[in-house]
Amino acid sequence: MFVVDFEMKKPVIIKLADIDPAKILFEINGIKNTESRDEKPKLISLQKLPMGFKDYQKKFDSVLSHLEYGDSFLTNLTVKTEIELQHSLNDVYAVSRAKYKLLYNNQFLVFSPETFIKIQDGKIFSFPMKGTIDASIPNAEEKILSNQKELSEHVTIVDLIRNDLSLVATEVEVKRFRYIEKIQTHSKALLQVSSEISGRLGPDYNAHLGDILVDLLPAGSISGAPKRKTIEIIEQAEGEKRGFYTGVFGYFNGKNLDSGVMIRFMEKDGGKWIYKSGGGINSMSNAQSEYEELINKIYVPVNRKH
Repeated sequence: MFVVDFEMKKPVIIKLADIDPAKILFEINGIKNTESRDEKPKLISLQKLPMGFKDYQKKFDSVLSHLEYGDSFLTNLTVKTEIELQHSLNDVYAVSRAKYKLLYNNQFLVFSPETFIKIQDGKIFSFPMKGTIDASIPNAEEKILSNQKELSEHVTIVDLIRNDLSLVATEVEVKRFRYIEKIQTHSKALLQVSSEISGRLGPDYNAHLGDILVDLLPAGSISGAPKRKTIEIIEQAEGEKRGFYTGVFGYFNGKNLDSGVMIRFMEKDGGKWIYKSGGGINSMSNAQSEYEELINKIYVPVNRKH
C-alpha cells in the first residue's frame, strides 16, 4: 500500500500484511482490511462554516489574473472549511460509501469517488473527474453536459491526462468521454462527470512502478495545465501546503494496481474539524458559482437508506 502527499515530500509505503487496522483502515473498490460493521451506522450530521465569499474572491482573483496572463489554462483552487461534526472519524468511516476510503492514523479521512490510475494486465487506466452538479436541479444532466465552461475544463484535463499517460505508455486513447456518475451524500445527490483514458505499458512495468507514479503525479484533475506552472500558482493562491489532501493512495498486489485521488477529505486541525474542497478555474469561471461548488463538495457519501 502507498500513500503519497500532494507535494510528494512524505510518501508512505507499507506491506499489506503489516498494516495495523487500529491505525489504518482502507477500502479500495471492495478490497479492504476490515469487515464492515454489522450494526446500523450512525446518522451523520455535518454543519458547514465556510470562509466568507470576499475571502474566497481574493484567492479566485489571484488565480484569474494568471489565467488572463496566459500562465495557466486551468487551475484547481482549493480551500479549507471548518465543519461542526459530532462524530469520530471512525464513525464517519463506517457510514461512508466510496470507491476509495482511507482512515489514516486518526489524522485524516478520505472517501473519494475518483480513480487516479489502475493497472490491469499490462494496461493503465485513468478516470479524470471534472464537473459537479446538484442532481435535484431540473435537467441537471443536460445542463452539466451542455455547460461550455465545464466542457472546456473537462477537455483540458482529459488532454493533460492523455499526455501524462503518454509519458509511461503507448497506444493511449480516450475510451469514454464525459459520462455521468451519481453520488448520494448525507444531504443530497450529486452528478459528476468523468472520462476514461487507457494505454499499454511495457512488459517490465512492474520494475518501474515508482517511476510511473512520479511521472504522473500530482494528478492533473486536482492541479491543472500546464502542470508545473499551475502548481506554482496554486501555492501562491492557497498560501499553504496541501499535505495529503489531493495526494493519492492505493495498493499493488504484485500484478495489478488500483489507486484513488485523495479528494473528499476531512482532518483534525488542532481542536477543529476541517474539510478541504475546491474546483477547477478557467477563464470562463464565475467566482460565485465556484464558491457554491466547493461548498456543495463538502459532504459524506452514504447509502440512501442511511
